[in-house]
Amino acid sequence: MDSSKLNELKLTAAKIRRHVIESVAAANSGHPGGSLSATDIITVLFFDEMKIDSKNPSWADRDRFVLSKGHAAPAYYAALAIKGFFPEEDLVTLRKTDSYLEGHPSMRKVPGCDMSTGSLGQGISCAVGMALAGRIDKKDYRVFSILGDGELEEGQVWEAAMAAAHYGLDNLVAFVDHNNLQIDGNIADVMNPNPVADKFAAFGWNVISIDGHDLEQIKGAIESAKTVKGKPTMVVCETVKGKGVSFMENDYGWHGVAPNAEQTEKALAEIDAYIKGLEA
Repeated sequence: MDSSKLNELKLTAAKIRRHVIESVAAANSGHPGGSLSATDIITVLFFDEMKIDSKNPSWADRDRFVLSKGHAAPAYYAALAIKGFFPEEDLVTLRKTDSYLEGHPSMRKVPGCDMSTGSLGQGISCAVGMALAGRIDKKDYRVFSILGDGELEEGQVWEAAMAAAHYGLDNLVAFVDHNNLQIDGNIADVMNPNPVADKFAAFGWNVISIDGHDLEQIKGAIESAKTVKGKPTMVVCETVKGKGVSFMENDYGWHGVAPNAEQTEKALAEIDAYIKGLEA
């Protein structure tokens, strides 16, 4: 990845983070921590990798994306808006009664959304179904999905993992947003799913472990997955909950709490300073 493209992606990720803070603050509700930790993965997928068309959201040959950790919708919505699926100014209507941008994504309401998600474990299961459908229909589209590490406590995730390996779905690439925190604290204390990489490998997946905030490593993992035949790929991304906002980082208290006016101003100032540095 050349330096100009890398800088462009960093700027886009920062803009997504800015929208996350603005939209959650406007709603006085939502999930900033896990949205911020997943932002860099979403950025590479939507702005460098996936074949999608905002003018034709239902394009039959498009790549598919499923946000299995559906509560990270603020980052997903921001990417869709910046990509041109709907106006960016609509992002601040998040969770409003008459808004199409609900707390979890709805495929019937949100342009560009391939699957409604919210109940943890169901998203990756749907992604497996999409990948299997592509195989049966002899289509060359790829399916991407992001899971939370706390989500791995759901048994349905492992049924999906078993099915994906059984059918050799090499058109499926999933990412674990491994920030080590969930709503009740450290995942190891709540219901330990570790070692994540070893478990997916045991289920028959190709597994790649990376820094989930290194855009080049994310891109490299996706490219590596393309060379693997007969196995789905799981990219275990080591991330920081609340990444990009200093007082939110590594604090599970920001899993599902909106910042107040003062905290919002402080968070946006940090992000704006980062953006200014990149633009310089």
